[in-house]
Amino acid sequence: MSSMQDLQARVAAVLALAPVVPVLVIDDLKDAVPLARALVAGGLPAIEVTLRTPVALDAVRAIAAEVEGAAVGVGSVRRPSDFVDALKAGATFAVSPGSSPGLIAAAREIDLPWLPGAATASEAMALLEHGYTQLKFFPAESIGGATALKALGGPLPELRFCATGGIGANNAHEYLALKNVPCVGGSWVAPAAAVKAGDWAQIEALARAAVMLRG
Repeated sequence: MSSMQDLQARVAAVLALAPVVPVLVIDDLKDAVPLARALVAGGLPAIEVTLRTPVALDAVRAIAAEVEGAAVGVGSVRRPSDFVDALKAGATFAVSPGSSPGLIAAAREIDLPWLPGAATASEAMALLEHGYTQLKFFPAESIGGATALKALGGPLPELRFCATGGIGANNAHEYLALKNVPCVGGSWVAPAAAVKAGDWAQIEALARAAVMLRG
């Protein structure tokens, strides 16, 4: 069983892979592998597949097995059993919109790096007490955006945030300019229309553009 320090280091390594973590809602399993390959080819290897569709875990399993270079994680984790399912599917990390005592307890019992969500200073401080230094800031735009994250960096300098929620190509740079933001999460790099059309070239191009956002 890995230590908390090791698990947090593994989360930090995932967040350092690219400035954007694609957040995917996969409806059709056949799209999972070509979509992930396009994102990896474009320079975005850390991929979050949300548990919002019936095929999500199968998509994670397929990406983990077939897409070289992908670091695939599971998002929208809300129940302790989700950790077990994610690990069995081959996920390398898990992401939650928030946290709860049950999730915190379950995360201690499984060798899977976890990125819990925090929306306030109090939530972030509570997670820090449990050893979490890598957090998800969600829903970012609705709770103060980059201005709020910059303010949190003053009293909580040891924390790093992946900001997610309402972030796109037009405002990602505001977050990525902050020293406490290694990356942002977003779905704009995989538009639903492009996925449905199988336009993997467009998605690869969007990924390449996203890589350049950090400047």
